[in-house]
Amino acid sequence: MEENYLYKGLREKLVNEIRRKGIRDEKVLEAIRKVPRHLFMESSFIKFAYKDQAFPIGSGQTISQPYTVAFQTELLDVQPHQKVLEIGTGSGYQAAVLIEMGARVYTIERQKELYMKVQMQLPKMGYKPSFFYGDGYQGLPTYGPFDRILITAAAPEIPSALIQQLRTGGKMVIPLGGPGSQVMTLIEKTGPDKYTSREKGWFVFVPMLKGKE
Repeated sequence: MEENYLYKGLREKLVNEIRRKGIRDEKVLEAIRKVPRHLFMESSFIKFAYKDQAFPIGSGQTISQPYTVAFQTELLDVQPHQKVLEIGTGSGYQAAVLIEMGARVYTIERQKELYMKVQMQLPKMGYKPSFFYGDGYQGLPTYGPFDRILITAAAPEIPSALIQQLRTGGKMVIPLGGPGSQVMTLIEKTGPDKYTSREKGWFVFVPMLKGKE
């Protein structure tokens, strides 16, 4: 679908809505303003593309609520040219937001169908992260360390392999908890084997699964 003034206007309304909900980082809001979310949706959901809601994208996954994407991105505090590892490519929407903020994005997806689809779709929109098909719990040890790590699925605990791949001084944002609801947690690595964690509110995510399909 082509970009037009209708979608630009709807994105502006969306930006105003998530600003009212508490997002303050103008760089995050500008990225949300630029990314054409309707292109990440199935055709039957296009009319809902700029509602602040999550929607199914197949393979038991969802495209996250825009407020949740903005909240995680704001916590991550992404700076231009930083290496960011994203666990759970999904629709690719979050990766696009990170790229709009100037990040060099490495993204892992375990669902083969989603991986194949997004690998074709995102570059057509002008977004070119480094795509990987694999187990998010293992990360990408040969490509680290990373300045930032973002987990877009619920994890019962902080994966040790991902902490090891985070640069000292780096940040990780992860929804921690079991089925039902999770606590958004900001991890800051303070030394080779040290980190701090802060809880930032309750959210609901699909579970982070091990292995790949």
